Formats: sequence, C-alpha cells, structure tokens
Amino acid sequence: MDSNIILIPKIKLSKSVGWSEANGRRWIKQFEEYIPKEEKGNKTLYNQESIRIVKIIKKLSDIGLTSNEIKNLFDNKGVPKNEIELTSLLNTYNSETIDNSFKPQTAISIPLHKEIMIPHLKVMSNGAAITSSEITEALVRFFNLEEEQRVMTYKNSKDSIFMSRIRSARYSLKKEGYIEEINRHTYQITDEGIKLLNENYTEIEEEIEELDKLIDPLNVINENIKQLKEELGENILKQLKKVHWVKFEEIVVDLLTKMGYGDGEVTQRTNDNGLDGVIKEDKLGLDNIYVQAKRWDSNSIGRDVVQSFSGALDPKGARKGIFITTSYFTAGAIEYAQKLESKKIILIDGKQLAKYMIEYNVGTDIKMTFVIKDIDYDYFKE
Repeated sequence: MDSNIILIPKIKLSKSVGWSEANGRRWIKQFEEYIPKEEKGNKTLYNQESIRIVKIIKKLSDIGLTSNEIKNLFDNKGVPKNEIELTSLLNTYNSETIDNSFKPQTAISIPLHKEIMIPHLKVMSNGAAITSSEITEALVRFFNLEEEQRVMTYKNSKDSIFMSRIRSARYSLKKEGYIEEINRHTYQITDEGIKLLNENYTEIEEEIEELDKLIDPLNVINENIKQLKEELGENILKQLKKVHWVKFEEIVVDLLTKMGYGDGEVTQRTNDNGLDGVIKEDKLGLDNIYVQAKRWDSNSIGRDVVQSFSGALDPKGARKGIFITTSYFTAGAIEYAQKLESKKIILIDGKQLAKYMIEYNVGTDIKMTFVIKDIDYDYFKE
C-alpha cells in the first residue's frame, strides 16, 4: 500500500461533504458496500476514493434522489468514475424517470449553497436593508438562471432547490456574523461581511470552505424527518402486503374516504367485475368513483390489467376510477391511463399509497410532536 495515501475516520469522512456526524453515519452505513474502507486494528478508515464516492452520493441526495434511488442507479449503471460518467448517469435517469417535473440534469446545474454565499454578500454590499425576496431576485439575475432552474423542486417535495440553498447560505452567513436579520425576512450586511468581501481570493475561499461546514439545524431536522417517513412508508407497505385481500380493500376505501372524496364502501365480494369499492361523491350517489385494489407483492401492473379495469367501468356508466396496488405500474399502463379521453383513471402504486396513508393518518399513530419557535420582531417594536 502507498504510504502517501491519507486515511481518515468516519467522522472526518462525513465532515468532508458537510454532513453532521449522525447524518453521515447513517448515509455511510447505507452505502458501505460502495465506499472503500480499510480496517486498522479496531478502526475503520477511509481514503480519497471514499471521499469521492461520498461526494457523489451527497450531490445526488442534494438534488432530491432518495437513498434507494441512488442505490438503484449504482446497481444498474455502476458508481460514476468521473464527472462525465456522472452526467451520463443523470441523463439516463432523466430519460427513464416518469416524473417530468424533476430533471436531475437541470437540478445539478443549480448553484450550490457555498457558491451562493459571496454573491449573497455582494447584493447586500451597499449596506442598505434588503428583504429576502429582493435578495432572491438579485441572485437569480447574478446566476442568470432560467425559470426551470429557479422553480424546480426536490423530487417528492414542494421545496424549491434554489430557495433551499439560498436559505442554507443565509444561515451560514448569519451564524458567523457576516449578515444580521434586522426584521422579519429583512437583512443587512455587517462590518465583518464588508471586510470579508475585501479579502483576497485565497482568504475568501478558505472562509467559504469553513462556512460550508456549518449545518442549519432545521436542515438536519428536515432530513431526519424525511428519513423517518421513508422508513415508515416501507414498514406500512410491508404490512399492506401481509394483510388479507379483504382487509386491503377496506383500507383502500377508508383512505379514499378520509382523503375527502366522499362516502366509501367495499362492493359485494362476488360478481363485482373487478370493482372492489365505490366512493359516492354526493349523498345521492349521482356521481361515483369506482375503485380496484390489487394486493400484489412484486408483479407489476401492466397495460392489460388497467385496460380491463377501464372496461369494467363502462357497464356502470362511470367516468372516474382509481386503481391502487401495493406493487407498481408499467410505463405502458401509465401511458394508457394518461391517454384516456372519455374517463379519468388515477393510478396509485405502493410507495404513493404508503405516503397517502401517512399524510391522512390511516394505519398510523402519532408518536411525538414538537414545535419550532422563531423570534417575534413586532413584539420588540416601540
């Protein structure tokens, strides 16, 4: 082994990409099969290749991919060896993904929060008070962002990637005293902030690297909540695949009722022509939504199955249907449902089903609640 190779412990590996110790430990454990390591006595140490791979994982996570999605990419395409392969990997993912609102290749072109810090200070450099919305508009112009880059959200989230990174940059600048919040959503550069802008390039770069290591506790909380929801969703899906098919139909109808679509009921067990439930959108049942529920383990739901469900709606004169499964739908099934003109069929796969159950408290209990408070600037005014 080359004696010049520097080995670092897990905590330093986490900090090398800006993860907290706990968050880094979780991610490194999830991807331990991809991250090279060396055992030295009772210590586990990591090298430069480990850092490179962890940075790729962090970059993919930052643009909104879940740990499972990153693993699938690595399993199917391999770990990228360089930036060209990473770009190619994202292009492949982008062409295969069904979610057209999220494009990894566009997301990765959005400035990182450490790239935003100095421009953030520069738009405040005249010393005047400036609102967060004014800062955002100035940064959009500074980076010459397209509308798609500005509004793109993380996958499975409503949070704008660009706005999230602005908030992270602002937290770091505020934490180190380079800016201060003088009123709600209103900021001003400090003397220290002016001094930093006047430093030479090397000193600015060194300070940015230090600022990049600061972690907003709210981001840590949000990341942990996201992880808890993912784990809860996986556990819910496991339970759904174990329940009797009769119970599964009852769960599906219960969920749709709690989602506010109307009064629901499970149809008769025999001669239902593939229709497992009905939701009455009005009290008289003049407009009904028919439901099919497939408690399948791993087999995909193809176009033929969805087409059969569509045909079962015709004798009822129904124009609305919901097909729910613990499995997943093929691209052909999704395309067929989207192109229907005379009726509307919504497809809900296992992952989405679990998310809806969490959101509408079906099959879940509240374990803990907490409140995060902020300063009330109006209280301190004369």
